[in-house]
Amino acid sequence: MTSSPENGPAGQPIPRTILRPGDVITQSHWPTDRGVSSLHVVRIGGAGMSAVARLALEAGLAVSGSDSQDGQFIAPLREDGARIGIGFDAALLAEDLDLVIVSTAVRADNPEVLAARERGIPVIHRAAALAGLLGGRELLAIAGTHGKTTTTGMAVTALRGAGHDPAWALGAAVPDLGRNAGLGADPAAQHSDGELAVVEADESDGSFLAFAPRALVVTNLEPDHLDFHGDAATLTAAFDALTAQLAEGGTLVVCADDPGARALGQRAETAGTTVLRYGIAEDAQWRLRAERSGPRGAEIEVDTPHGPLEIALPVTGHHNVLNALGALAAAAAATPDAPLTQLAAGLGTFTGASRRFDVAGTVAGVTVVDDYAHHPREVAATIDAARGIVQAQERPGRVLAVLQPHLVSRTRDFAGDFAEALSAADHAWVLPIYAAREDPDPTVTARTITDLAAPGVVPVEDEAQLAALVSAHARPGDLLLMLGAGDIVELTPALMTVLDAPGDRA
Repeated sequence: MTSSPENGPAGQPIPRTILRPGDVITQSHWPTDRGVSSLHVVRIGGAGMSAVARLALEAGLAVSGSDSQDGQFIAPLREDGARIGIGFDAALLAEDLDLVIVSTAVRADNPEVLAARERGIPVIHRAAALAGLLGGRELLAIAGTHGKTTTTGMAVTALRGAGHDPAWALGAAVPDLGRNAGLGADPAAQHSDGELAVVEADESDGSFLAFAPRALVVTNLEPDHLDFHGDAATLTAAFDALTAQLAEGGTLVVCADDPGARALGQRAETAGTTVLRYGIAEDAQWRLRAERSGPRGAEIEVDTPHGPLEIALPVTGHHNVLNALGALAAAAAATPDAPLTQLAAGLGTFTGASRRFDVAGTVAGVTVVDDYAHHPREVAATIDAARGIVQAQERPGRVLAVLQPHLVSRTRDFAGDFAEALSAADHAWVLPIYAAREDPDPTVTARTITDLAAPGVVPVEDEAQLAALVSAHARPGDLLLMLGAGDIVELTPALMTVLDAPGDRA
């Protein structure tokens, strides 16, 4: 847990950001006083860190990196010229290295970080690296407690529909884009600075303060990542600080239906910022008038500042409809001359990001879905979307959910909210906590959630117990959600094998 948040003038919280100089982060910006031709990315296999490496390769820089294990992003980077070692070793740092890139997950005693500091090589955060690699472009940043990755991908496809070719960087694989980052659609093209870049702006460690966007979307704002920020007020102060960094004449786009985002917009508007609202609220300039969602997507009718608009979306769920509205409003603000119908057509090609309601398959009549939901609101939205699908089926089914809690602190802080969200499922099972960067706490377990939930929400100790319970309860027509930001996705194939085994599930 971090120390207590500090207060500034008039008792206002001081935003926390890892970009401040500290044990690991020695530089909060891309060095402009000298050229950069090579960089080393620590934990290069992560979705966010591999995005930095991808942009650097496409910019013609020499790239090296390291990680504790192999992963899906490493092989493509190697194929394109990155030199990557498995395991952390100071010997991986080249003699002529210009920068070392780290994330919050990289510890101060990492041997590569220690070697860089000894050699006087600047160590910068991934957000600062993104800002530097995308320098010269106008930024469209997507922030918010939930929905950032999906909204970022939607904004890119919307802009492509209107003939733009933005650079982009986000925190997951997006099949529609081909990769999780790029300087343009064709990775082999010779890219100039171009005109636009769309970035997913991460609030978890305050590193989004590396950006000064032309347009900023805030999908929602509610307490999360309190292990870093300390309390909700300090998290909110970080969003206020980002809003204050909008480029001159920039636009803030907020979800009018979310209390935190709405309040952020009101404060910004009072300070003189141009603010656009989207949602079902009556004062939203981008107002959702009608929504028809089903298992194959959604059809929506929207009142826009440019007139009424009808859009067909391949994604489902009210939360994704709102994400689409935010992406469209921001894309229109960033490219005021782009025909709205073309932006909408591009948006209509977006089929989803990896592990965002990602259908793994249907086995013995049971549809299995992987989803990254790891906050109570995300869990509730995903279960609600699943409910709409199973009710619309010819053979109605039930919603089954498996949650792997992510972080001890998040489990402790939001146990009641997780319990309420999971109680909306017909059956739900809670796995042991995936502690990630935190140390385990024996007083915080799956039961911290299940003891507050409905009787159908129960803890499970391991994969074998989970498989037995899923096999006993699942039946044709059901939809099984695998929820969490940890390694729960690795359990999905085994569960599908169990479901495919002979048995009576009539």
